Formats: sequence, structure tokens, C-alpha cells
Amino acid sequence: MSDKQSRFYAYELHQAADMPLRTAPVDRAWMDAAPQRAPYRCLPLVIANQAGWWVPCPASFTAYWDGGLGKENLQITFNSPTQTAGLSDLFAPIVVSADQPNPVVQSDARITSHFGNGVITFSIPYLFRTPRGINLWVKGPANYIKDGVQPLEGIVETDWLPATFTMNWKMTRPYHAVQFERGEPICMIVPLPRGVAEQLEPVYAPLDANPELAREYRQWEQSRNTFNADLARLQPEAVKRGWQRDYMHGRTVSGQEAPEHQTRLHLREFHRPQANPPPT
Repeated sequence: MSDKQSRFYAYELHQAADMPLRTAPVDRAWMDAAPQRAPYRCLPLVIANQAGWWVPCPASFTAYWDGGLGKENLQITFNSPTQTAGLSDLFAPIVVSADQPNPVVQSDARITSHFGNGVITFSIPYLFRTPRGINLWVKGPANYIKDGVQPLEGIVETDWLPATFTMNWKMTRPYHAVQFERGEPICMIVPLPRGVAEQLEPVYAPLDANPELAREYRQWEQSRNTFNADLARLQPEAVKRGWQRDYMHGRTVSGQEAPEHQTRLHLREFHRPQANPPPT
């Protein structure tokens, strides 16, 4: 795919300086706070954290839902950013003008109760255009936990659609206030080849129908059970290892190397090319 064919455009519909797109970081506050930062040992979790771009919240506000289905049953109150401990560290990759004082915001038309049913709607200031055959999976930030509210997800055909979309979060608990901070991630966009799942032929099969895979699985299973038992008995070698790293290193228990393996993603940041982008 040439550079022109691989371009992923974010056309700015209006001033978007306070909602800059940023590559999703690997870090999560709850993972940092875990004993020995153990969640970072889960490579699938770590890769998912980085697999897209974040859109930040443009203003700080509190959402309060009384459980009703009408638009009026969700109250959105805007306020100055909360000086939450560690917030600047958590959102360092995407905080907007963190070094400047932010005035109290009385309202923001980009954050509304538009659909009712306890749904907070964020307007996204971009019209995205992906290469042909590539959709956008519009979702909440991966492995980002927020009590009392759940991000809703959608898949959009952004290679042809001349329209934007909204990001929505569903309140899950009535009479519970949820705080969103300015600069906090409210959306993650992930490119997804259209039709890839439909091209697959799902098939059930007994494991022993693939003797080589069955052998490798049972070798892994025995290794895992032995390691966990040794760890439970505080065997010095197991305690020293702490956890099994075969998948992290891209190899099987027997030492066979994976043909392809990633331990880190390197997405590119959105930038402004020197020449004007061609119409698509």
C-alpha cells in the first residue's frame, strides 16, 4: 500500500484544538496501582491498550441520571477541572493546555443528553476518511475503567460515508454522579478491515484432530500447572521467575519461535502534511 493509499484522514469540521487525536498509551492507572504492576505481564491486554487513537474530553463535567428514559432525566453540570491526584500523570499523553488555567465552563454543545435513556453524547469534531475497505471501530478506551458508566461501541464505514458520528456513554447506575475530566479519553478509534470476520469459516473440531497442536497444548498445560503449583509452594525458582514469559517472548513452551510477534505497537500520530491533502 503506497503512502497515499494508506493515509487516514481526520478532516476538521470546526476548531478542534481542545480535542486533539493522540495515539493510545500503554499505561492505565489501575494497572500501575496493581501489586508489582502485574497486569502489564498480560501482553494481549497491553497490545489492546495501544491499538488505536484517543479523543479527549473537551470540558470537565458531572453527569447525574435519575433512571428515567427522557433526555431531561440526565443532568450534565459543567465545572472547572478537578485537581485529582495523579490526573496529570494519567492523561499526560493527551491533556489539553494542562499548564494554563481553565475557566469554568457553563455549557458545551458538544456534550449533551441527546438520546435519553441515560446516554451521554459527545460530538466528534472530525470527519474521518479511511482507505478503501477499512472501517473504524468506535469504542471506549481499551481497558479503561470508569464506575457507573459504560462506553457504547459502533463500527462505521468511514471509507465512503460523508458524515460524522457521535461517541456515547450509557449511565449504568441511577442516582450516582459520574465525573469526566477535561483531557480524559472519551473515545478510541480502531481501524478494522471490512468483511474480515465474514471471510472466515468457523469450524468445530476435537483438539486431537490436530495432533501437533494437541501435543503443544498439553505440553503448555503441564508446564503451566507445574509452575502454578511450584509458585503456590513458594519454590525458590518459581518465585524468582514470578511468571511465565513464553508468550511475551513470542515462543512456545518447547522454544519454537513465532513467525510474527508484537510486544509493542507503534502507531503514528496525526500530522499536517506540507501539501494540501488530495480530495478523496
